[in-house]
Amino acid sequence: MIDPKVLRTDPDRLRRSQQARGESVELVDEAIAADDARRSAISAFETTRAEQKSLGMQVARAKGDEKTQLLSRTKDLAAQVKQLSSAVDAAEERFDQIMKQFGNIVIDGVPTGGEDDLYVIETVGTPRDFAAESIKVRDHLEIGEAIGAIDMERGAKVSGSRFYFLTGPGALLEFALIQHSLAKALEWGFTPMIPPALVKPSAMEGTGFLGQAADDVYHLERDDLYLVGTAEVPLAAYHSDEILDAGSLPLRYAGFSPAYRREAGSYGKDTRGIFRVHWFDKFEMFVYCRPEDAEAEHERLLDYEKQFLTSLGIPFQVLDVASGDLGLSAARKYDCYGWVPSQDRYREITSTSNCTEFQARRLGIRYRDEQGPRPVATLNGTLCAMARSILMILENYQNADGSVTVPEVLRPYLGGRAVFEARR
Repeated sequence: MIDPKVLRTDPDRLRRSQQARGESVELVDEAIAADDARRSAISAFETTRAEQKSLGMQVARAKGDEKTQLLSRTKDLAAQVKQLSSAVDAAEERFDQIMKQFGNIVIDGVPTGGEDDLYVIETVGTPRDFAAESIKVRDHLEIGEAIGAIDMERGAKVSGSRFYFLTGPGALLEFALIQHSLAKALEWGFTPMIPPALVKPSAMEGTGFLGQAADDVYHLERDDLYLVGTAEVPLAAYHSDEILDAGSLPLRYAGFSPAYRREAGSYGKDTRGIFRVHWFDKFEMFVYCRPEDAEAEHERLLDYEKQFLTSLGIPFQVLDVASGDLGLSAARKYDCYGWVPSQDRYREITSTSNCTEFQARRLGIRYRDEQGPRPVATLNGTLCAMARSILMILENYQNADGSVTVPEVLRPYLGGRAVFEARR
């Protein structure tokens, strides 16, 4: 949720953000009107309630007709107070409903545009020249089936479309990636976490996933719980309704969990293989910090993502995500797109978002310093999305004989194994 002070003191900033997101600018005026109505209702309630309390003291001292008149007036005020209290509740509910429709305020400098506007700010590594090696490029599914790493057919049989089994080398690659992710997280000072994959509605709403992304989440109606699409959700809610000590910040967590996504709106897109699936495992970085440190922490998370991809030897590009393609909670987001040889293009593999104070306000997370309690800032970043990382390893490390070379950094976790051979 945005800071109501911005609405009152700098509404034009909010209008610019709404326009950059491609959202309703008129919503700002609705929010201002709702805020005025809410504050007027509170003022009327407090004035009447104060009169009621004052009359109560006068009644105690009055006698005769004066007391009778005061009691009558007190009765009338009691009815008014009850009515005004209900009006305050309604006005506050209306204000909250409108405020929850706002996405986070876009940080100045974020490029404008939508999901088709790709602003590449850096390219790292050079795609392998398979033609020079006389290698016919195959896609990850063909490679994965050849070495016994992926079974889509049985995944569909057991769970439906966009599900899969990682088998043999595929499972080994994921376990190696998990170990490599954990090692890097510890090296960078993160506290490892294994959070629950089911969360309450308050956690999902607090992180902003019941807004524009509501159609993409799985809801267990009987239990009123949600399957998380990222460990960001439970990690963000971990300190909900808490006041943190300023000296403990920043807090950096690395959470490993499954991620479940309906992939709503993706019908017909990336239907082959494990690029766009309903479930995958993921290591997620999450940071709580002072708001003034958030932009520096964001750059730090991006640097960690770049280090991780570089360690795997996957060529990639860094994108500054356009304002119209930001999620509800993100004020700025960087994506890393890894090279996919079979598609001859870069595809998303990691992302990192600066959510400033947006999620903390919704989740009631503050820190206390000499100025008193204030909302923290929260940030998230993908350390390793397993399915897409495996996909890109298979494609970038494929060999002419159908085998796949294991990235050197993963070999210690595989007993030194350097190659997965194709099955004969």
